[in-house]
Amino acid sequence: MALERELARARKTEEKLKREKAEAEDKVEKLLALSSRDDLTEIANRRCFDEFLRKEWGRSMRAGVPVSLILCDIDHFKLFNDHYGHREGDKCLCRIAHVINEHAKRGGDLAARYGGEEFILILPDTKLENALNLANRIRQSIEELTIEHKTSKISKVVTASLGVATMIPTRDLPPGDLVEKADAALYAAKLSGRNKVSHKL
Repeated sequence: MALERELARARKTEEKLKREKAEAEDKVEKLLALSSRDDLTEIANRRCFDEFLRKEWGRSMRAGVPVSLILCDIDHFKLFNDHYGHREGDKCLCRIAHVINEHAKRGGDLAARYGGEEFILILPDTKLENALNLANRIRQSIEELTIEHKTSKISKVVTASLGVATMIPTRDLPPGDLVEKADAALYAAKLSGRNKVSHKL
């Protein structure tokens, strides 16, 4: 009888430890999810993007396939915030984040808030032509939201400029080079009048 009681106690202790371990793992998983998500838009944040790009860069280098980036900036967003207020500005950011995230359809794609009114989309194993087509669809989808923007210098609705870059990763190229190319392409899109898509080879 004493042995049976000991075994029963041992089983209960083991079950309790298993429950506590499962609960702890669940909490860690939730904390990791929260730390990788942008609080406002609820898509991936900059930290998650940086980590994802680093991993994808290594994977694509081993596979010898291209990685494409689309960097998106809302045109004259400061003027929008100044005119409509930060609450409406936040709503605008959320709607645009949703649109961009909707275009990250494949399992390996990732849409993230890059900072402020900038968003970024990683497209593994994607050629420049396909990335440009997707960027143009995103630009059009944002315009079709028809979010009023009376103080914009180019349109009566909210628009966005997008820069696209594609590279095949190699050991002597850091992933930051791809981001710099996408940023340079975005700058070119702004210089050419905004509400445009530009790319850097």
